[in-house]
Amino acid sequence: MLSVIIPTLNAEETLPRTLATLIPAVVHGVVREVIIADGGSTDGTAEIAEACGAKLIRAPRGRGSQLAAGASVAKGNWLLFLHADTELEPGWDAEVDKLFERIASGRIRSPEIAAAFRFALDDFSGAARFLERIVALRCFLLRLPYGDQGLIVNRRLYERVGGFQTLPLMEDVDLIRRIGRRRLMFLRARAVTSPERYLRDGFAARIARNALCITLYYLGVPPRVIARIYS
Repeated sequence: MLSVIIPTLNAEETLPRTLATLIPAVVHGVVREVIIADGGSTDGTAEIAEACGAKLIRAPRGRGSQLAAGASVAKGNWLLFLHADTELEPGWDAEVDKLFERIASGRIRSPEIAAAFRFALDDFSGAARFLERIVALRCFLLRLPYGDQGLIVNRRLYERVGGFQTLPLMEDVDLIRRIGRRRLMFLRARAVTSPERYLRDGFAARIARNALCITLYYLGVPPRVIARIYS
């Protein structure tokens, strides 16, 4: 039922743990296939993907391009877009299975919906807990998850809104906006993301830069300009 699509670029350090969290869902039949959309890795990413039985495809570098390429070859009725440094916590597949059961029974009127997981960082610091609360508040007030929370989308809905665009940045926010608040729900299971970027740049600096970029996006600044600021 579910095709998992993971964009990668030199992800050999984090990809094995991400793939390991998918194994129970494969065994239970929730996940039909895992697609690795690689943007030109020069490390052992391809070997890890093939050793784990994932389908490896090559795509133009850029998360939007890679996610779109993965979705184009996926066979599932549902698509799960997941970052290569994000691990879904145990039990996530059971919650998703219950979601599918609610749709099949008619308790959810339309299957054309999307769902995101709760954001968490794999870090024990107070700064990490503070960031998690900020993200939770953003999701509550704005219904705006980011790509590092994972995103499950009904395939018909994904295709109807135009799928991922080949943007240099904000490809996740762009898709969420087109999906719309009323078709988006949040799951209880957490998507636990590597804190490496925050530890490298500093929590305060990274949070401030992310806030600046999303503000510029909503003000209509082109993503190519925002990408230069972000990097």
